[in-house]
Amino acid sequence: MNRRSYLKSSLMVGGSLLLPPGVLSLAGCSGTARPPELGAFDGLVMGTGYSVRYGHAPVKGLEQAVLAALQDVDTHMSTWKENSELSLLNRSTDSDWQPMSTATTAVIAHAMQTSANTDGAFDATVGPLVDLWGFGAGSAVPAGGTGQRPAVQSIRQTMSRIGHEFIEVDVQTSSVRKRKPGIQIDLSGIAKGHAVDRVAAVLDERGVDSYLVEVGGELAARGRKPDGSAWKVAIEKPAVARRDVFRVLDLENRAIATSGDYRNFFHEGGKRYSHAIDPRTGQPVTHDLASVSVVAQSAMAADALSTALMIMGADGAMAFAEQHDVAAQLILKSGDALAERHSAAFSALLG
Repeated sequence: MNRRSYLKSSLMVGGSLLLPPGVLSLAGCSGTARPPELGAFDGLVMGTGYSVRYGHAPVKGLEQAVLAALQDVDTHMSTWKENSELSLLNRSTDSDWQPMSTATTAVIAHAMQTSANTDGAFDATVGPLVDLWGFGAGSAVPAGGTGQRPAVQSIRQTMSRIGHEFIEVDVQTSSVRKRKPGIQIDLSGIAKGHAVDRVAAVLDERGVDSYLVEVGGELAARGRKPDGSAWKVAIEKPAVARRDVFRVLDLENRAIATSGDYRNFFHEGGKRYSHAIDPRTGQPVTHDLASVSVVAQSAMAADALSTALMIMGADGAMAFAEQHDVAAQLILKSGDALAERHSAAFSALLG
């Protein structure tokens, strides 16, 4: 469903399944010689991969129910599908209130609230800027290749089409209003997290109390594995050419998302331009923050916040995380080396 990668680092999910990098789920690592069998299934939907690992007796129809939930998210929130609910809203030039499904309204409302809370560092209307810089869908610029910086005038013109403040949401009536008809909403920075939460809800409803779910690189875990050990995820070292583990984290009854700028960028005139576009300036970020991982109660919250903190830079991100009790790990570039900073809430998870 994603029109663009925006800031999301790819992930690998445990066992042997390769998925989009930033976090590695270590579902099979139990520390025992013969770990109890885990139920498992995976597939492709929403233009990405998904994976479910669970420690529970087989549940009839579970795989079909999970797929149906993911397809429902895609049907409503895709910007690829011309007749999706979101695409129809984006094409509308009406500035009146428009009825939306309860789920889409809730996701847009969360996106707008995150935008307000982060002073616009997260903004679901940023899509035209990402496209302008050549990082949108169908970009022909390879990672680290040669690109072209857009003209200043083009950036200014595109900025006139950006702004979360032009979107109003009424959760009570499940309706959305665009105060500026040309504004477009792209939920790719939050909808995968919502999809993880939807899958988790399906598992919860069917009594599965031990699982690890991944959709497009966002993860959520419930309970522990059958042998009593925690589900483990490994935060990836932010490197372009290699995939190495930076830190292993136990994940229980929480979700995690990672954003980074280390795999999607181009060079022009000896300068590096990242795909991490600040919606407030229209420019790629220039700070030394390489990746941000956020642990939260919901994957949707972790998804949006990891994107916002990545835009803020290390000092701004850490100040925000401490003020709002966000569990965040920051990995910073320091020449050829990497440095690490944790918020107090994240440090508490390390034991």
